[in-house]
Amino acid sequence: MRKFDHVKTVVVKVGTNLLTCSSGIDTARIDSIVDQLSALRDKGLQVLLVTSGAIGMGRRELGITEAVTKIEMRQACAAIGQPILMSSYRSSFARHGIVCSQVLLTRDEMNNRRTYVNLRNSVNTLLELGVVPVFNENDVISTREIGTTFGDNDQMAALIASKIDAQLLIILSDIPGLFTADPRRDPGARLLTTVGKIDRSVLAYAGGAGSRLGTGGMKSKLAAAQIAGRAGCGCIIASGYEDNALPRILAGEEIGTWIVPETHLSQRQRWIMNNTHKGSILVDDGAKKALLKHKSLLPKGVVRVEGIFDRGDVVHISDKEGTPFAKAVVYYSSTQIAMVAGKDSRDLAGILGEGYKDVLFRPDDIVFTEPADTEGREG
Repeated sequence: MRKFDHVKTVVVKVGTNLLTCSSGIDTARIDSIVDQLSALRDKGLQVLLVTSGAIGMGRRELGITEAVTKIEMRQACAAIGQPILMSSYRSSFARHGIVCSQVLLTRDEMNNRRTYVNLRNSVNTLLELGVVPVFNENDVISTREIGTTFGDNDQMAALIASKIDAQLLIILSDIPGLFTADPRRDPGARLLTTVGKIDRSVLAYAGGAGSRLGTGGMKSKLAAAQIAGRAGCGCIIASGYEDNALPRILAGEEIGTWIVPETHLSQRQRWIMNNTHKGSILVDDGAKKALLKHKSLLPKGVVRVEGIFDRGDVVHISDKEGTPFAKAVVYYSSTQIAMVAGKDSRDLAGILGEGYKDVLFRPDDIVFTEPADTEGREG
């Protein structure tokens, strides 16, 4: 029996397939999900909902039967479908006397430290008012080509869970959880009820892309679980078709796959880890060893700089072969770092002028990523 007595805040993500049917929006399914969220609130839990479906709703409203892939058409479908989706949620929550709010996000809001903090404060205010925040990616303006997209709502849900310090993320899908193989193709596939660590063997169980209508597959859900896990937030991947799944999950029933959270990272570390990097700094072996021992990065250890970035941006820190092993917030722009690469710290004043720090960043500004596991990964 799973124990969730410690859980105070829950983020629930609902996939596209659960909300759509041949005639369009599945209002009965939305009502069922909202009924379950209301039941969690009745138990004193704070709930946040991350919903897919806007593009699918717009696609059906236009009578389009095939998947939409063209960027402009996806944006148009999102613009049409978003109010339809929110109208359905608003009506459904109103049956319980609950007010819901719409929060549309792009990746930019998470990448910018100031808006990141402001968003957290806004969401906390909504929760204090007893409002259920309903999140969706702002597909009308968010595109992969300009780097503002989350990629899918699984990872956006994980970032939200991480941001507001939720204790549990529940991803409702059209399959019961993580299997050892694709259960639609392999009758011998076995459901994993618990995953202690997402390693290469676990990732190997995940297939490719998601369904015809959705964007996320099992790999996306596991990536989301990793993001949430770094915040100490556990994740359950379960079927949204399971009767009354959410209250039963919180009651401890072994529904779906339970992914145990990792070591807790601070809010700043999570922001660095989950931020989109703007470039890379390649360092020599000596600098890498020093960083792994929680030392600052000195200009002398820099081999070269790739990309264009400004002071305060998040960049990849890579070894001299170009393999990333960390992310960091830098004190200098890419142009300035290129100017001082390989130089002694005492030479910085002569190159850049007075008033500059003698390091490129300090240990508090770096978070190690997975490739550094075998060499003392932080966090």
